[in-house]
Amino acid sequence: MKMVSALLLLSTLLGTPAVPSRNPSCYKRALKGHSCHNIPEGTMNLRQIDDGLQDHFWEGKGCKVICYCNLNELLCCPKDIFFGPKISFVIPCNSQ
Repeated sequence: MKMVSALLLLSTLLGTPAVPSRNPSCYKRALKGHSCHNIPEGTMNLRQIDDGLQDHFWEGKGCKVICYCNLNELLCCPKDIFFGPKISFVIPCNSQ
């Protein structure tokens, strides 16, 4: 009887869908007709971080998501995931 109860509990637990993580994750965006070197300024809500960080952009109005351009797509991640918490605080934020 204990074995049946354990199997029933186990099958119930395995059948439940996983809860999505609250931590934002990385995602890719296609550049649609542009490359890393010809993204018009202000397009797609991107701002270049710094001349020293070529092909790296802030996404949106704040400085929470960083996108890296690779050929014709962007890889965008929260800055703590992209650079790590020890480095991300020294990346210059130009929120204009």
